[in-house]
Amino acid sequence: MNKINLSSHYPIIDIKDHILFATNGNVVLCYKVDFPEIYSLSENDFEDIHGVWFQAFKALPVSTVLHKQDMYQKVNYDAKAIPKDSFLARATNTYFKGREYMKHTSYLFFTLPINKALNASKFTNPFRKVEKEIYKKLDHNVSEFIASVNDAVAYINNSHKVKLIPLSPESIKDISDTYFNGFNEDFDTDIQLKKTNIEIGEHHFDVLAVNSELCFGDVVQTSKTNAKFTSDDFVFHQGFMDGLGLSLNENHMVNQIIYLDDKHKWRKLLDKKIEELNKSSNFGTQNKVVLKKIKAIVAQINADDNSRIIRGHFNIIFWSREARELSKIASKIKAEFKELDIVPYYPKGEERKNYFLNSYCCFSSNFSNEDLYVTDLKHALCLYINNTNYKSDATGIIFNDRQHNIPVLKDVWDEEKKRIKARNFAIFAPTGEGKSFLANNILRQYFEAGVRLVIIDLGGSYSKFAKLYPDDHIILRYEQGKNLGINPFYISNQSDLTPERLEDLAVFILELLASGKKTSKAEEVAVKKVLLYYYAVIRTGHSLASLYQFIEKKKDTLIAEINVKETHFSVYNFLHILSEYVDNGLYSFLFAINEDQTYKIEDKRMIIFELDEVKNNKEILSVMLKLIKSAIQRTIWRNKAEKGIILFDEFAKQLKFENVLESVEFYYQAIRKQNGAIGVILQSINQLPNNSTSASILENTQVIYSLRNEKGYDELQKRLNLSSHDLNQLKSIRNNFTGARIYTEIFIKIGKESNIFRLEVPKEVYAAYLTDGKESDAIMAIYNEVKNMEAAINGFIKSKYK
Repeated sequence: MNKINLSSHYPIIDIKDHILFATNGNVVLCYKVDFPEIYSLSENDFEDIHGVWFQAFKALPVSTVLHKQDMYQKVNYDAKAIPKDSFLARATNTYFKGREYMKHTSYLFFTLPINKALNASKFTNPFRKVEKEIYKKLDHNVSEFIASVNDAVAYINNSHKVKLIPLSPESIKDISDTYFNGFNEDFDTDIQLKKTNIEIGEHHFDVLAVNSELCFGDVVQTSKTNAKFTSDDFVFHQGFMDGLGLSLNENHMVNQIIYLDDKHKWRKLLDKKIEELNKSSNFGTQNKVVLKKIKAIVAQINADDNSRIIRGHFNIIFWSREARELSKIASKIKAEFKELDIVPYYPKGEERKNYFLNSYCCFSSNFSNEDLYVTDLKHALCLYINNTNYKSDATGIIFNDRQHNIPVLKDVWDEEKKRIKARNFAIFAPTGEGKSFLANNILRQYFEAGVRLVIIDLGGSYSKFAKLYPDDHIILRYEQGKNLGINPFYISNQSDLTPERLEDLAVFILELLASGKKTSKAEEVAVKKVLLYYYAVIRTGHSLASLYQFIEKKKDTLIAEINVKETHFSVYNFLHILSEYVDNGLYSFLFAINEDQTYKIEDKRMIIFELDEVKNNKEILSVMLKLIKSAIQRTIWRNKAEKGIILFDEFAKQLKFENVLESVEFYYQAIRKQNGAIGVILQSINQLPNNSTSASILENTQVIYSLRNEKGYDELQKRLNLSSHDLNQLKSIRNNFTGARIYTEIFIKIGKESNIFRLEVPKEVYAAYLTDGKESDAIMAIYNEVKNMEAAINGFIKSKYK
């Protein structure tokens, strides 16, 4: 058979749910395999997954055929997950759309073969049909087989390391059609089985295989050292066969077929084989090697009651549009095999055709003894590839994977709380490693997804990206002699004066009056009564000065009119202390009213407080911190249905401000009841005092970002209880600031899951996130001229990249 037309030789009789009934009488249970992300697994993780496979498979019935098929295809990133509804989002979508990467899909097929002896002849016609009666006779065996497979699948799925998902009938049909159509798209074609290669449509195929015990070297293990990321002071692991997975940047599929044989039958056969080899009169080097290997297998069977003898077949089918490319791909694969001390077999002619056809799930019971190696199940399972592409969540922040810098969505909010109970985050990085750049990336995407932001900053790190949304942000920056641009007392109508708003204003006034003293409930009630009276009488032009004037006019009668005691509200104290903030008081400019008082702080979805200029003035800083609290209560706290983030940038410097740590701890405790998160940015975890307050903050921080730190990560590991693999991941961070693809690597830990991600952005986004330097100054100079940040960024890019 040199040409196969699938429509006349269709291999499937019927599909019920995920159970395939093949024309050759085989029954196949079909699953998709969901693996952990590449680079996320430690040496122990590889051992654990290997153990899960073994425990699940060892109890399956004799003659079961296991076929694991890993597809690796070059595809182009479609960018559908990246929105296009803002300037920076559109730039990101355009930048990554069409980028080539390797897409991995893994399947596991459990086959109940019609021929339980599994003794196929050398060349079997896989498309031969069986009589319908045989198909019917199988029915009573099928339910027993399905029950055994269900037990194995349940065991695997309970491990939480790997997940098997039953395939739908449509998916099974698609896999079959795609396989025999040679992965050609947009047209159907025939299979041309030529002497030099297999040709299907525009693709040329070839095969390399491991089909004998002689192919293997001395050592097969669950994992090996990853040379790329390992350094003198740590070892980074990868799966034993990972070099033939995502790292092999060519179109290919890896097939591993395992025949579960009768242990006792094989023990007898192997003993007989040893006897024959010992007696052999022509005792050459090859026989000695075979004898040694067989003796080792028998010794393992005898020593280990759990051992399960299998016959196995391993092959790699690879393809290319150009026939001449096949030899180059074969050389890459052979080089990888050589690293593993495995010598592959190169099938030609009929053998190649046989390997290609029998690597389809319905036909994997067709290999003959000459195509199979004999070993223990544990040995064979070392050849499984147990990881896959980076996984995108349904929603989240865009980072990039570590292989092709393809965008990956990570849900660091976790609405359903599947991974984390507290969505607070911390960013750790020394000066110059890009922590503000990373924070801009996270906050910008949150903001565009509808999350409110309150940012407490020390140096203009967010003003550029904020200016892309002129109507949605406000920057509150202290400048000598200028007001802060915010009036906490402004209301547009009486309906704004909700109980929550009244509480906020009362707290604000009491904090201005109290100078750190604790206030009583009676004092709080009294201030709320004063405010209610003020808003009932004064209907417009509300401000601190207006409130002050109102109380000054009413100073002799106010206490009686609102029915409170002098001890609970001192008119004298109020007028005396707040005189500094009104009329010609020392700090009156802070609350001076602008002509335009039409906006409310609640209308702004991004509020940035820049504290750099006030860090040495305790009084002004005190007012700023009170305004921050007011802003948080009136935005993030106001509506539990709305998401909100509070960020403390340069947190270590802010800790020098009195009571900041305690305030932040208060926010951490209060945020649990709100739909919000808190973020802190630190150069080093050692900048957090080692006390109970800091411990509480760290305990409630379950999303960790760390950039490269030349001084090491030991303290980070110690105080955050990171695993040894987390530490290895941190140590493996490598940035790239040259060439076409500039990126920063970031360690991200979400709950218990961790991996290294990259941050690569288009030039528009890079320009928006710049926080200092000549380029940032150049963009701001254009902005000051045109008063439009998008135009300023485009102008800068045009002049720089012309």
